[in-house]
Amino acid sequence: MIAEIVFAAGCFWGVEKHFENLNGVVDVKSGYVGGNYAKPTYEKVLKYRKLPQNNNLNIINYTEGVLVKFDTSKTDANKLIKSFWQIHDPTQLNRQGNDVGNNYRSAIFYTNENQKNIAYSTKAKYQTLLEEHGFGKIVTQIKPLQKFYEAENYHQDYLEKNPNGYCPNHATGVKFEKEKQLTKDFITPLKGREILVIKAEGFCPYCEKFEKEVSSRYKGTIPLRTVLEKQLKDFDIKTKLDVTPIILFIENGKEIFSHKGYLNEKEFYEQLGAFKLGKNTESYNVAFNKNTDSRFCKQYDIFKNTPDGVFVDKVSGDILFDTKDRFNSKTGWLSFYKAVDDSTIEKPDYSYGMNRVEVIAKKSGIHLGHVFDEFGHRRFCINATVLEFVPRDKIVINRQ
Repeated sequence: MIAEIVFAAGCFWGVEKHFENLNGVVDVKSGYVGGNYAKPTYEKVLKYRKLPQNNNLNIINYTEGVLVKFDTSKTDANKLIKSFWQIHDPTQLNRQGNDVGNNYRSAIFYTNENQKNIAYSTKAKYQTLLEEHGFGKIVTQIKPLQKFYEAENYHQDYLEKNPNGYCPNHATGVKFEKEKQLTKDFITPLKGREILVIKAEGFCPYCEKFEKEVSSRYKGTIPLRTVLEKQLKDFDIKTKLDVTPIILFIENGKEIFSHKGYLNEKEFYEQLGAFKLGKNTESYNVAFNKNTDSRFCKQYDIFKNTPDGVFVDKVSGDILFDTKDRFNSKTGWLSFYKAVDDSTIEKPDYSYGMNRVEVIAKKSGIHLGHVFDEFGHRRFCINATVLEFVPRDKIVINRQ
């Protein structure tokens, strides 16, 4: 059997995305609920968001809600309502975080007596848990569903259409089932540099997107750990951890800088490049500003006669070139007959009035050099300062 219930927990974009990803939920729609005027629109809801509860116009504004349809053979109202309490702060009146207005008020609109009873009983249990953690009184409205108005089309599946869209985390972190926090659950700083990705305790579409598209593919030499905020111990962090994901660049336990929100792969590696290479270094300027190493530079002299092995992207750690394809062009730059398959991208480069072909690392997007057709073969002319060398017998160990 398919049942319905409506939840309001702040901006409906993130709430919609949350419930869409729960087992047993078959459909979720964003919309307006709990008001008293005809044909609400986003513009009207925003217009009336600051009206006091008792106003001369006798208007009750709508709140941003989501209509959740679920298969009762696969999930139940108890699971959904508990999830609702845990994804936002139900003690905030007419707001969630920086979203202020009566259209962001917390509410449950039930469609049967069972849902009503569960809403009140779980509210009582959650109130006790919240008070144990220093929170105030729950202000969530619990009412029967009268009418739900679907929001405009551009609000439906908003975060799917806009991957970098607004999706703050307003959860209190308080859970119904208390998690045992053992000492081994804490993480402490590593010596030297590391990257911490702070994820949400509940569902966060951008945390999962970052994990899938960036951190799971990362092979760099600087350690990357994905953790919960509550696991951090003995770190010196200045950034307010109020959204997820947050990418923290750490050295000896101290935050150097951070980024709030999702980063795509190229953006992540540019930030990592600034962290690892330093913005005022020759290697950074080559990688991200398309500069060129000086001829016969120090790094070239180190790399020109290495033992058997591979050269990897200094930022991402991906293998780019093999010593088996290296040759001495006597130009003063590292030269290879070819790049490792599917590791680079080539594109026309007309800078400085020349007609060349630029070579770019496929994953990180950093500038590597140029490729030329000479004497019947190709010559990849590559800057040494953006590479690292790995002996062949260390490749599996270092690149797992």
